[in-house]
Amino acid sequence: MRLKKPPSPLTLRPLAGEERPCYKRPESVLVVVYTTAGEVLVLCRRQPPGFWQSVTGSLRWDETDPLDAARRELREETGLSDAAEVIACGKINRFPILPPWRHRYAPDAAENVEHVFRVPLPERRPIVLNPDEHGQYEWLPRSAAAVRVASWTNRDAILQLP
Repeated sequence: MRLKKPPSPLTLRPLAGEERPCYKRPESVLVVVYTTAGEVLVLCRRQPPGFWQSVTGSLRWDETDPLDAARRELREETGLSDAAEVIACGKINRFPILPPWRHRYAPDAAENVEHVFRVPLPERRPIVLNPDEHGQYEWLPRSAAAVRVASWTNRDAILQLP
C-alpha cells in the first residue's frame, strides 16, 4: 500500500531561486538485517546515546517508493550493496514522533508512518557504518536484539522475522 505524497513542507530559499525542505518528511523505513543463522544486525546511534536500532531513515520529499528509501538507507548506514535483497514485510506502523527528534519535523507533524522491510543474508557481512549516525554495531541472537532495540516497532519486526 502506497500512501499519497504528503503536502510540500515549508521551504527556505538558501540561494536565489533554489528551494529545499526545512523539515523531515514524517514517513520512514525500518530495515531489519538478519542472517539465516538467526543473528540480527543492530546499530547504536550517536544521538541520543545508547539508542540501538535496525537500519532506519526518512523518505526524502522526492521519493515515491518506500522500497527505494529502504535500499538507500541500507547502503548509507551499513555499506551493504544493492545486491542485498530488500523484502517488504507488508507492515506499516504509525507512532508519535518522539521528543529527541521532534525539532526535525514541521510543527503540525505529530505522527510518523513507518514501512517495514527485511534483508536476509546467508551469513554476516562486513558492515561500514556512517560515522555521523552510528558509533557501533553488533550481530545479536534474535531474542537479544529484540531486547536491545529502543522502539517497540523495531522489537516487533525482529520477533516477526521468518
